[in-house]
Amino acid sequence: MATTAANTQRETIGCEEYSLYSSLSEDELIKMAIQQSLEEDPAGQSAAQSHQKSIMTGPGEAAAPSRTSSHNPPYQIYPWQRELDPVVAAIKDGDEKAVCNMMKSGKDLSEPNKDGWIPLHEAAYYGQVGCLSLLQKAYPGTIDQRTLNEETALYLATSRGNLDCLLTLLQAGAEPDISNKARETPLYKACERKNAEAARLLVQYNADTNHRCNRGWTALHEAVSRNDLEIIDILVKGGAKIESTNAYGITSLFVAAESGQLDALRYLAKCGADINTQASDKASALYEACKNGHVRIVEFLLSQGADANKANKDGLLPLHIAAKKGICEIVSMLIPVTSRTRVKRSGISPLHLAAERNNDDVLEELIDAGYDVNTALSQERSCLYEDRRTTPLYFAVFNNNIYATELLLQAGANPNTDLINPLLISIRHGCLKTMKLLLDHGANIDAYISSHPTTFPATIMFSMKYLSVLKYLLDLGCDAVSCFECQYGNGPHPVLNYRRDRLNDPQQSKQPTTVQSPQDLLSIFAASRFEAWLEEIALNLLTPCLSRTD
Repeated sequence: MATTAANTQRETIGCEEYSLYSSLSEDELIKMAIQQSLEEDPAGQSAAQSHQKSIMTGPGEAAAPSRTSSHNPPYQIYPWQRELDPVVAAIKDGDEKAVCNMMKSGKDLSEPNKDGWIPLHEAAYYGQVGCLSLLQKAYPGTIDQRTLNEETALYLATSRGNLDCLLTLLQAGAEPDISNKARETPLYKACERKNAEAARLLVQYNADTNHRCNRGWTALHEAVSRNDLEIIDILVKGGAKIESTNAYGITSLFVAAESGQLDALRYLAKCGADINTQASDKASALYEACKNGHVRIVEFLLSQGADANKANKDGLLPLHIAAKKGICEIVSMLIPVTSRTRVKRSGISPLHLAAERNNDDVLEELIDAGYDVNTALSQERSCLYEDRRTTPLYFAVFNNNIYATELLLQAGANPNTDLINPLLISIRHGCLKTMKLLLDHGANIDAYISSHPTTFPATIMFSMKYLSVLKYLLDLGCDAVSCFECQYGNGPHPVLNYRRDRLNDPQQSKQPTTVQSPQDLLSIFAASRFEAWLEEIALNLLTPCLSRTD
């Protein structure tokens, strides 16, 4: 008897909870069961059992929480409590005779449990059409009754794919457009489950094909996202509006392009859907397809006349996002149909994005197509970077990408355009190969930083951290004499009144100040909070400065 009881209890334990008790012996399980039964109110235990039955998909099988089920116990259910209510057990087994006997005995089978579930819901959930018919005829007023999650028997039957129950309920007059808490109707759920027969039945019984869930999605959006042509056809022929948008202004065609569903895209385009549809943020279907790397989708959209010059709210074109993502095949398709004027108007070249992301193949493709390697970021976009970079070359050097740097220089990139010369960045990296490339193509070995004027080259300042680099620059003729020239001679230096909170803040000094020595340089960088790496380099200048007598 003890062994049988323990085995029965173990059969009702779900996979996760069973592991909690697997180390206990059968006697220990029985003792725990007895102790719990003494502590718990029998009525409360019965209610817990009645509630728990709804999360069971079969004898001893605990279903994982699902967005289609309200079967989530609000409190701990112990393994030995997992027994189905007699009514639910009879319905689950399809025992129509037992259900009839319960009703004849005067038992009210229209009373909901703690989840708001009534036996009609259970019959629809378990697909027992015989029991469902009995209950519906006995309690016709409950046909559209909802659970606490506002799920009807029709919704549950659709979610579980129980077509016989679905048809029985529809024939009995069930309302097909009652939605759950997420405003999802049975038709929406049929599309989500890719159940074409359920969708067909619901449409035949006049389900609203344009009902929106709480995200604004219609059943057509859902069917398109799953590339189910059969359901899409059912919905369109049933009156679904192709141009319906969700909460973000997204149409079904946009969903197809975004998710890479080519068959659905072809169908919608054939039905006359707008190829150039744009979301609320002005991103086009073509832009999203490029963003997600759907090569075949991009090819189809372009073949249907999609406009490659529609910019999103940030002014970026499909070519920009393709270059950023490094999808060379898409870039090749977009180059011939993208307006250079629109690219220029955006304030950023796809070259910048390719260089920033180290997409060398795309960079090479754009250069071969004739994109100007000396194009500069607009002031608005340049201000987004603390160092105020402007050229693709700067991006390549900043990333220490030697191949991209060489590619741009060979294509004619000017190494002396940016506020901070790329040569200074290569010195910071300590990369001799990049330095040599830049110097060979005309980089100014005596580069200065205009926003922080000094009487000596900034190249010397940056190379103080690497003595081998400093020697290399001096050997090439860098102006070192200026480091030993000072207008104050051996006299004391005046206190610098030079403070900036940000690079763009106005200089608070009454007169322009030029750095005369590394000591002055340290004061300025410490006060201005210029980039941390500049401060570190300035600190490196302090030691040799202290050892020198002015």
